[in-house]
Amino acid sequence: MHSQASSIVPTALLPGQWSIEEAEMWQSKQGFRTGCNFYPSTAINQIEMWQASTWDPETIQRELGWAASIGMSVVRVYLHDLVFECDPEGLLARMDEFLGTASGVGIQTMFVFFDDCWNGEGDLGPQPAPKPSVHNSGWLRSPLDRHRSYPEDFARLEAYVKAVMTRFKDDERVYLWDLYNEPGNGSQEIVSLPLLEKVFEWAREIRPSQPISAGIWFDKEEYNTLQAAQSDVITFHHYNGLESLKTMVDRLRPAGRPLVCTEWMARTAQSLVQTHLPWFAEEGITAINWGLVKGKTQTCWPWGTEEGAPEADPWFHDLFWPDGRVYSEDEAEVFRSGTQNDA
Repeated sequence: MHSQASSIVPTALLPGQWSIEEAEMWQSKQGFRTGCNFYPSTAINQIEMWQASTWDPETIQRELGWAASIGMSVVRVYLHDLVFECDPEGLLARMDEFLGTASGVGIQTMFVFFDDCWNGEGDLGPQPAPKPSVHNSGWLRSPLDRHRSYPEDFARLEAYVKAVMTRFKDDERVYLWDLYNEPGNGSQEIVSLPLLEKVFEWAREIRPSQPISAGIWFDKEEYNTLQAAQSDVITFHHYNGLESLKTMVDRLRPAGRPLVCTEWMARTAQSLVQTHLPWFAEEGITAINWGLVKGKTQTCWPWGTEEGAPEADPWFHDLFWPDGRVYSEDEAEVFRSGTQNDA
């Protein structure tokens, strides 16, 4: 999840794509927001969050309340195609319940369809226990590797995307559709481009009232060009220091579209609340950090941490202990104030 990008230049408007004026109007209504990538602390991955047998609305409600308590008003939430394939109506009903819970505390939701990160094999049912100290030891790619035969698997994935978007395409509780997380990650660079192209096509056919995007995250021109050209709003990931962040934003600004940072904050990589969040606020770039509550994903440990390593100090991601205490009162105050810099 490292972030570099070649310069992005304006491109011709595609059929169904928002104009720059429409995107700017959306941004003027939304304004600057803070938020987080959200999954309950009791879920190790997307399947454990969304399947009926491990659906945990009590934890979701409690932890969304903690997010709202420090001023967050948007969450980014990963889905999984396997849950839809097994239980389409159930998934849609749980999504509706989630949207109701989030909106009840003043939070909009950004849903993510596909993801190239971490483990390529998994299944429904009981999920593996976390490997001690290992960052995202149970997180799953979507689709799983066995469902990445293209174009053979396109039909089932198209049905999933279109059913979900059709259900919620005019729902004001949905902030944005993030079509594909970090396409090309995890040795998937060659494999993923056809699906990335297709998911933009499928989304455009639904014509949602919310913007669509796929976040720029690494320095691969073929991907970056496609993502920037197709997106209504430019989303991106960044996990380095402030000067590096400014450089990346300078590369993205020429596209002329609003910017939303959908992943950031990694303390030991110098992506810090005290330095970055005031700058995001000043620039009007909505900032959605990775992690909320220390839990089964174990993202308080950095990428690459060996199994059984001691407690992370400082934490890599995450903002709350499982009992609701903030990890850092200084950080929480920066979130609450929106622009304060305590560094």
